[in-house]
Amino acid sequence: MTRHCGRPLWSRCEHPRRAAQPVRGPVGTWPTPHQLGIFRPVTTIPHPDFTASRFSSAPDARFVPAPADGVLPEDFFSTTNLPTYVRVRGEWKLPREPRMDSALVLDPKGELWVREMRRVRAGDLVAVGKNEDGTEGIYVNSEVAGGHDNGEFKFMASEVSREKPVDYTHLAQLLIEERARGGYIVWVTGPALVHSRARSDMTWFVMNGFVSALLAGNAVAVHDIEASIFGTTLGMSGKGETTVGGHGLHMRAINKVRAAGSIAKAVEAGVITDGIMHACVRKNVPYVLCGSIRDDGPLPDVYTDAAAAQDAMKSHTTRATMAIMIATALHAIATGNMLPAFVTEPDGTLRELPTICVDSAEFVVGKLKDRGTHQAFGVVTNAQDFMHILRLFVERELDDRGATVGSRAATAATR
Repeated sequence: MTRHCGRPLWSRCEHPRRAAQPVRGPVGTWPTPHQLGIFRPVTTIPHPDFTASRFSSAPDARFVPAPADGVLPEDFFSTTNLPTYVRVRGEWKLPREPRMDSALVLDPKGELWVREMRRVRAGDLVAVGKNEDGTEGIYVNSEVAGGHDNGEFKFMASEVSREKPVDYTHLAQLLIEERARGGYIVWVTGPALVHSRARSDMTWFVMNGFVSALLAGNAVAVHDIEASIFGTTLGMSGKGETTVGGHGLHMRAINKVRAAGSIAKAVEAGVITDGIMHACVRKNVPYVLCGSIRDDGPLPDVYTDAAAAQDAMKSHTTRATMAIMIATALHAIATGNMLPAFVTEPDGTLRELPTICVDSAEFVVGKLKDRGTHQAFGVVTNAQDFMHILRLFVERELDDRGATVGSRAATAATR
């Protein structure tokens, strides 16, 4: 049995073979999800009452032309990841493609967009103002973040604790419901997921429709492919033992894929026969591999231009209805910066965007939240334990619902 923060991962209320036991809070009360430290239920986010005088009497937002390509006007409004409403011609509107650290741009058709600084062009109309309370025609619903002081969006305002148990049952239910409703589940992974023997579990989630897009770096794909071709990751066997000449096997794996022309072509040619990348190709799951200065190779599918990589990632974060980040500080924070804290449903209603961050270091979880991804729920444990237990609970939940998770062959191939 593995442990989470000094406690068994399968606590009394979440062991797959034990009935859930009630946990009492203070005398005479039941604990809230916050008191329990479990993953909070996904909540709907009501729109403000714009008939109230504070909103109906507010001025329209002011827009100023950008002075040059990639340059914003002085006093531009810097966006957050929270629901933001902009008053245009007497009407409060939500901008499209919300994210933090960007600008509000009004296009010639009167449509509002959130745009990164580098994508703004000379003459684009950019919203200016610093107040978030509606007095300048821009209102940020900071209550979604738990009501920061003075109603402002702030960094470095989080608390991360190792003492939070993980409600795997609820997390499994969220995954299953997102898949059933056609949601877009974005997974962000680091190479430790492959090294820690969570590769087969990740493959299972891809094969069974729980992964809508995979965001990672060169190393994740390289080590996964090395495992498929040579049975090692960085020359380490599945038993954790080093192998003779193993230090060069990841380079040989890269070379084989470069010779094939791409990961997909290597799969088609039978060079890559199993694993995460093989599953993504077979199930047509899109993946974005972002390069870094330390990459070997890299693989031919890797984005070596940082701006292009960010654009490729954004094409998936703008569609995300759930995000799971495992064993990666760099990619988790990069993705978090592009994710809104909410999902806009087709009928215009808003709900929280479930965001899970898993890492063996409490620092990584805290850093993600401190960079503004306040909605992230931190799980401080290793990738292998998290993936294996999550899969176990998803399978159990599917069995309880009488659903199928794929053919026997697909399941057996990932064990």
